Amino acid sequence: MSELPDCQYCRKDQRLHDLMIEVATLSASTLYLFKEQSHRGRCVVAYRGHVNELFELPHDELILFTQDVARAAKAIKAAVGAKKINYGAYSDKLPHLHMHLVPKFEGGVAWGAPFEMMPANKQLLSEADYAAVIAAIKAQL
Repeated sequence: MSELPDCQYCRKDQRLHDLMIEVATLSASTLYLFKEQSHRGRCVVAYRGHVNELFELPHDELILFTQDVARAAKAIKAAVGAKKINYGAYSDKLPHLHMHLVPKFEGGVAWGAPFEMMPANKQLLSEADYAAVIAAIKAQL
């Protein structure tokens, strides 16, 4: 049996739980709600296997992953009433394929500008508010 890489997405350890809450299992990935919610409904779609680049995926997995991203983005946009979804795929420091889905609201935080990955003024929610956002997203999936 091979050992899992030292990766929060693969191990689903405390590093992951400190940052995100699992929302749903998708076709090739997992959808997480990012705990920092300066952009209400901000999520991450993390590929289920341990790769770092889109081009590392076999063709059928690439299709499934991009469909997961599109499905999640559509659900998030509808759930929170966003005007636009911004997409971010960096993984410079965390080498695991994942896509940030960041709802943007006209006149809201960073409208017309890139979103901050980890803003200094973090917006954390109550457990009830996290549960409500997750329920709204799940209802749209």
